[in-house]
Amino acid sequence: MRFVHETHSQRVRFATGEAAGQLEEEIAKLGASRVMVIVAEPEMPMANVIAGALPVVASHNEVAMHVPVDLAERASATATRSRADAVVSIGGGSTTGLAKAIALNTGLPIVAVPTTYAGSEATNVWGLTEADQKTTGIDDRVLPRAIVYDAALTLSLPADISAASGLNAIAHCVDSMWAPRSDPINTALAEAGIRALNTGLREVVADPMGIPGRELALQGTYLSGVAFASAGAGLHHKICHVLGGMFNLPHAPTHAVVLPYVLALNAPNAVPAQRCIARAFDAPSASEGLADLRSALDAPVSLRDLGMPESGVVDAVDAVLVAAPAGNPTPVSREGLVALLHAAWEGEAPL
Repeated sequence: MRFVHETHSQRVRFATGEAAGQLEEEIAKLGASRVMVIVAEPEMPMANVIAGALPVVASHNEVAMHVPVDLAERASATATRSRADAVVSIGGGSTTGLAKAIALNTGLPIVAVPTTYAGSEATNVWGLTEADQKTTGIDDRVLPRAIVYDAALTLSLPADISAASGLNAIAHCVDSMWAPRSDPINTALAEAGIRALNTGLREVVADPMGIPGRELALQGTYLSGVAFASAGAGLHHKICHVLGGMFNLPHAPTHAVVLPYVLALNAPNAVPAQRCIARAFDAPSASEGLADLRSALDAPVSLRDLGMPESGVVDAVDAVLVAAPAGNPTPVSREGLVALLHAAWEGEAPL
């Protein structure tokens, strides 16, 4: 056994119903006195309560999927103009992504308060979109200094959106099993993340106002992000980044649709990973476990339903071939990608 594992430095605060106090303590610990808050318009009432005691000097409410470059530039200009010394993001993956773009441009520290199961808050990965192309990178400046998890903040997230968001987190775990820097440590984290999400998401759908399921889902989300940050992006994420940037598809549902096809492609040539995933689902096989969860969650089934044109399959294949990581368990070919994406577009059962 020989590997190099990197663990990122980050503080995690987990306290249901205590986001405001936990966030205030974290900002004090940073020594910040001029805070910029990033929050989408619909979540402003929640943010006003959570950040009410903070020394806020600016609030940015324009948030968009895949973080367009021009939006990142406007938000960064606001941070500079207001002389902010810290950024607080309150919301889902797009909100966290915008805060990361600001950190990338300015070096400001982030405190993330997630309200979905995106997992981005636990990674040092950034993403920006320009001219229908999404570019991602790794930079420790974008890793939030701290995360404040409060399951009560996810209660307003509808069950169907919770399901798609949670499947996105499971995709982080699955991809971590065979990503470029996969190792036994992040594999163990990923397996634990799948197990927590598999139980938690089922409870969320069965009882949307119940706290225990949402707490468990957040726990799995954090594990998924830590595993992904260590292992890197595998084929699944490269495909979804291409599709999201090229066709402006919704982030979490795209991951939910594509995941079973990439899993079916790789599982036969990644037997140890397949066994870990199956064990986490408590299922005979990885694909059966994922299929059972997707059925329980009534997950989205096709790229067509998400708004992708069928004609886009060929264009996407060319871009994915360029982005596909070396060492994928199953060799990546043009023919294989065409078949995979067309099946995902149709919503056909994975082979």
